[in-house]
Amino acid sequence: MTRPEPVRFLRTEASMAFPEGRLLALRDGAVHVLAADGWTRLGRERPSTAVWLSREAAEDWCEREGWDLNLLDHVPSTR
Repeated sequence: MTRPEPVRFLRTEASMAFPEGRLLALRDGAVHVLAADGWTRLGRERPSTAVWLSREAAEDWCEREGWDLNLLDHVPSTR
């Protein structure tokens, strides 16, 4: 049994539409954004202004924004 690929989380800069920024996840070399319908793949390049977050900081972001914490465990794999 193999271990799942690690997921790294990021947050975009704040904007008028997203005062807390957007939550991103990097898995298998692909960047995903948390959207209303779940994780949406953005591509392979992360936004240059996105900052890395720890898992705890990503959980805090979800709690502030009202997202289900279980979403952090369901970032799609490209494999």
